Order: sequence, then structure tokens, then C-alpha cells
Amino acid sequence: MLRAFSYRNYRLFFVGQILSLIGSWISMTATSWLVYRLTGSALMLGVVGFAGQLPGFALGPFAGAYLDRWNRHRVLVTTQAISMVQSFALAVLTLTGHITVEAIIILNAIQGFVNAFDMPARQTFLVAMITDKEDLANAIAMNSSMFNAARLVGPSIAGIIIAASGEGMCFLIDGISYLAVLVALLSMKNLHQPRTRRDLSVRAQFMEGWRYVFGFRPIRSLIMLLSFICLVGVPFSVLMPVFATDILGGGPNTLGLLMTAVGSGALAGALWLASRRSVVGLGRVIMISTVIFSSGLVLFSFSRVLWMSLVALAITGWGMMVTMASSNTVIQTIVDEEKRGRVMSFYTMAFLGTAPFGSLFAGSLSARFGAPHTVLLSGLLCFGAAIWFSQELPAIRRVVRPIYIRMGILPEVATALQTASNLMVPPEE
Repeated sequence: MLRAFSYRNYRLFFVGQILSLIGSWISMTATSWLVYRLTGSALMLGVVGFAGQLPGFALGPFAGAYLDRWNRHRVLVTTQAISMVQSFALAVLTLTGHITVEAIIILNAIQGFVNAFDMPARQTFLVAMITDKEDLANAIAMNSSMFNAARLVGPSIAGIIIAASGEGMCFLIDGISYLAVLVALLSMKNLHQPRTRRDLSVRAQFMEGWRYVFGFRPIRSLIMLLSFICLVGVPFSVLMPVFATDILGGGPNTLGLLMTAVGSGALAGALWLASRRSVVGLGRVIMISTVIFSSGLVLFSFSRVLWMSLVALAITGWGMMVTMASSNTVIQTIVDEEKRGRVMSFYTMAFLGTAPFGSLFAGSLSARFGAPHTVLLSGLLCFGAAIWFSQELPAIRRVVRPIYIRMGILPEVATALQTASNLMVPPEE
């Protein structure tokens, strides 16, 4: 389960990122609570989410074309430094009493612009740290574990800090946490930097990536599934303050518990993926985990008591993380190396880029019909997506199987083919 830790650079990356991500989850929880406290509007929660995630949709594919030309290590140092400044700006405005919803929207939009480059850079940076491709799937699963361990811890800490000191202190802690990842990045040595391609223009590289992603059925199907889930399912998280206060009658501590429940389920799913020895069979896992995700959403929509809501959100978190991390693993395993940055930028667009429209949709629908009905509809639509993906699976397997054979991921099949090939060669006289 921990074989990715055999790489020194990955160990540095893991420690720095988990501290930074805890700070990010503290900040995200504080932001949603602050917006709802200032406005009391579910619609404004959606607007703020829209502002922070729209740049990922608009810039994602173009960012990938640049990432296939730039040094990804330097990109990450730059994006993390800008994110630190953004968090400190939020802290200063909040602690001095000058924070407004308009300021939050602007700063969220700036962070969204940074994330358009940062998130695909983090995904593609794995190959600079993990030299053996057999360990790449484990590193991706460990990244998911790191992300969800932070999701588990961060909101709980945020609930305590908000109740004790207010949202401003959360933003200050987030800004300080970025120092950990900057120190880790600057301490790395002997990074493997893949050759960059500069014989094509950025526009030509973008079009090449577009044709590759949407012409290669396995990647196309996975990105379409993720886009739909992130559009209609994942935005349930922007409604958490509504459930914490209006549905369950709680406060910031209740919000922290709800977010922690999602994180605990997601962490369990990520650890389960890390324990898997092979990527074989992940297509079926993606289909089943999407069904589990949709079931958790439906159960959560009907819950009116805290303990049942926590159980439902843990199920939701498990299904959501297993679906996304498994899709990430399959894509990173089969993608051409020279197109990795562009493909992962489309993955990021599916993951983050569609979410702003989903946040806006969830906020407006919740304001009109209520948060429970909105989440119920989300769960039913995600179940429909799972049915569609189950029909795509046979065709995906036919395309992916030869790739896994060539890579040695299906060694018994590769051996059998080699034996058959040898038998076809006539013996020498």
C-alpha cells in the first residue's frame, strides 16, 4: 500500500501537500460558512462556487497545452506561491472586518485561475517523481488518500476555529500551510522531466489534444462520465451549510461533522484503492462506485437526523472518491506521455470545470425547491449515468486490453501470446 513512499521526492511531496490540503479544506469550509452567514442565501453559495470553478472550465484545455511545454516543477512552485498570497488576502480582509461577498467572489475567481494550471500540473507531476510506471497507480491512490485525509481533518478543525475565533483565522492558517508544500517542492532533487514538444504552436497542440481525448473511446467515456457527475452530483457540497442549519438545526460544528463524514468515506475508498495490486478491473469498479455515490445522495436527501446524514455522506464520499480516483488511474495508465498534460487538463476540466455550472444549478434549484429535493434529483441523475457507463464498458475493455498486454499489466496474457507466436515459427532444420 505504501510502495510509492520508496521515492524520496514523492515522500516530500506527500508531506508538504497533506499539510497544505488540510489548510485548504479549513479555508473552503470557512468560505462557505462565511458566505451563508453574510447572505443567508443558498443561491449565493452557488454563485461563489461558480466564480471559483469557472476558470478551470474556460482555461483548462489551454493550460494543458502549456503544461506539455513548460517545466511542471516550476509551474507548481509558482501556483502554490500565488495561492498562499490569495489566502493571506482573505485573512486580512476578514480579520479587519472589510470582507464582502464581492471580495470573496473576486478572490475565488483568482484562485480558480490558478487551479486551472495547478491541478493538471499536480496530476502530471507524478511521472516526474515516480519512475516505475507500475507504481503510478499506487501513487495516484495515495494522492487520493492524502486529499481525503485532509478532507477528513480540515472541516472538523474549521468548525472548531470558526466557533472559537471566526473565519479569518481559518484563512490565516491556510496561508501558512502553503509554506510546507513550497519547502517540499524546493527540496526535491533528480526529478525526471519528460521531453517537451515545441515544434507545434499552442493552438495546434490544443487541437491535437482535443482530437486525441475525444477520438479515443476509453478516455472520452471516462471524461464524459466525470463531467456529468461533477455537473449534477458533486455540487451537493455547496449546500452543506443549508443542511447544517435549516435541515438539521445545527451550527458550524454540524457543518464540520457533515464535511468530515464525506471525507471519512472518501478516505476509506482511497485506501481501498491503494491496497489493490493492479488496475485490472477498475472499469467495473467505476460503474459500481457510481451507483454507490448516487445511492448515498438519495439517502442523504431523505435524512432529517444527524446520524443518518453522517452515514449517508460517508457512503457518498466513498462512491465519489473511488469513481474519480479509479478514472484518474485508468486515464494516467493508458495516456500517451507526450499528451499527458493536455489529457489531464481535460480531466481537470471534467472534475472542476463543470462544477461551477453545477454549483449555480444546485444553488438556484435549492432556492426554489429546497436543498433535499435538489440532492434527490442529483442522485437519480447520477444513477442514470452509471447505467450509461455500464453499456460503454464492453467497448472500453476491447480497446484497453491490448494496451495493458503491451505494458505487461496482463502478464499472463502477454506470455500466452508470446508462446503462441513462438509455436507459429517453424523449427530450424
